[in-house]
Order: sequence, then C-alpha cells, then structure tokens
Amino acid sequence: MKLPNLWVVMHLVEWQDNSDKMIIDSLHNASKYTNLHPLFAKAFDFIRQNDFATIENDVIEIEEGLKVIVNTAQGKTREMSYAKFECHNQHIDIQVCLQGTETMGWKPREKCTKPKGDYNSEKDVLFFDDVPDMDFQLTAGQFVIFFPEDVHAPMIGEGIIKKLVFKVKI
Repeated sequence: MKLPNLWVVMHLVEWQDNSDKMIIDSLHNASKYTNLHPLFAKAFDFIRQNDFATIENDVIEIEEGLKVIVNTAQGKTREMSYAKFECHNQHIDIQVCLQGTETMGWKPREKCTKPKGDYNSEKDVLFFDDVPDMDFQLTAGQFVIFFPEDVHAPMIGEGIIKKLVFKVKI
C-alpha cells in the first residue's frame, strides 16, 4: 500500500482545521491533492483526458458541482487585475496555466478590510479594494488551488495567457 506524502497529510489536516491554505504545484504532482475534495480527482482527470491545444474559450459543465472555464486572453496589468481582487464563498478554484506566464496576487481573506460592494451570491464573488500581500507566477503545467479564504487577483502578465479555471462546489 502506497502511503500519502507526509506534507500532503499534514496539509490536509491543516486545511480541514483552518480551510485557508492556498496550494501551488505542478500537474505532475496533482494526484497528491485528490483526497482534499471528492471532485478534485475528476478535475485533474479532465485535464489528462483532453487536448487543450485547439479548444476555444468555453464553460464546460463536467458534472454537478464541477465546471471548467477555458480562457485564452491577453494578460492584464497589475492595476486592472487588482481592481477585481476576489474570493468565493461557495466554490474552490483550481486555476491551471496552459500557456504563457501568469502572475497572480494573493492575500488571506482575514487580512482584507476593504470590501468593494456586497457579496454577489448569484456569481459567488466578493471583491476587495485591498492590495495583495504577495504576487506569484504560474507557467504552463502549474496550478493553484484557491479556497474561500484566499483572495486573489489573476491574469496579470504580458502576452497571451491560456488557462483553465475549475469551479468546485463546496
């Protein structure tokens, strides 16, 4: 019997206790995270089973509680992305970079103090007028998992960025 990586077990316990741990990794290691949510395995299977080289921008319902948004777009400036500094209450995002270099801003939700309007339950989004604590980059084949406690500003970059955004219902 193959035992799970100790870091993954510790991280799972932390996530279940705190629900506030963003994860950044490469698709090569995706199997380490499939036990965090029942639909994570289906999201990563979807990536393995499809060729995204020619797929157009679309929203694909994979099954109840799991959809993927395919997005190819010009990267944004920091200012443009920070204006949409967002988090979600009902979904976990798995964001996968397929092409380009994508910079993202991040800050823990408990440190955000400037809500920008009210929570939109129809779109499951709350915006903040705060500034991220940090920026990080994803390149092709890397992903980030944002939990409801992760406020994020995606799509910062130059040139074309192609990505997948899985919306996983909590």
